[in-house]
Amino acid sequence: MNLICYLSNGYPSIASSKEMAHHYVDAGCDIIEIDFPAHDPYLESEYIANRMHVALEACSDYEAYMRGMAEVKKELPSTRFILLAYESTVVEIGYERFIAFCKENDFNDIILVGLKSDDIKNRFIADGMGVSCYVQFQMPPEEVESAKRSNGFVYMQGKPAPGQGQVNPDFPTLKDCIRHLREQGITRPIYCGVGIHTPEDAKMAREAGADGIFVGSAVLKLHEDIPAMTKTIQAFKKEC
Repeated sequence: MNLICYLSNGYPSIASSKEMAHHYVDAGCDIIEIDFPAHDPYLESEYIANRMHVALEACSDYEAYMRGMAEVKKELPSTRFILLAYESTVVEIGYERFIAFCKENDFNDIILVGLKSDDIKNRFIADGMGVSCYVQFQMPPEEVESAKRSNGFVYMQGKPAPGQGQVNPDFPTLKDCIRHLREQGITRPIYCGVGIHTPEDAKMAREAGADGIFVGSAVLKLHEDIPAMTKTIQAFKKEC
């Protein structure tokens, strides 16, 4: 099972983000989720949104972010990267510039959020980018159908959030959710995030049949203590 660690691009600087990517890989991270900081990250937690705002205050030039991402991709040729971008950011950069950047640097997977329509998502799919789809733990039928139609990995919610509502009695556990997605013919990777906070959660996801897990704040909050961060990543990796 792959360990996917989230990297706040440009926080506190683009150079430090590149350095942090190397620390991630040295500690055992398999895949890095790296964001384009958004001007209006309304879907993010306050913690992540604040990091994006700080990054853009330090540098608002997306060309600089792309240069940094291209450089770290060359420095870590064996590491896969998943891009996180808001549709508004893609529009600001320009779709043609954005897709050219992806193709030039072999970035093939994207988490595209904040969609106003399916137009840009469909353009990415037509251009060969794997576009992820998110499925909540309650397994809403429309989200399962969207996952079946997508061409990227499935981002499966790892645990229900407090106050999110009742668990679907047909799929009471993560293992049941993943089994159902597989029974629907989905053969693409299923990566679990949202609710994966501890190595024990990683073990649960592995035993449920996940292909990978996303780890975010558990690693981000240790950026000022590299030895502790390394130990944490290694603990997650051990359960993968």
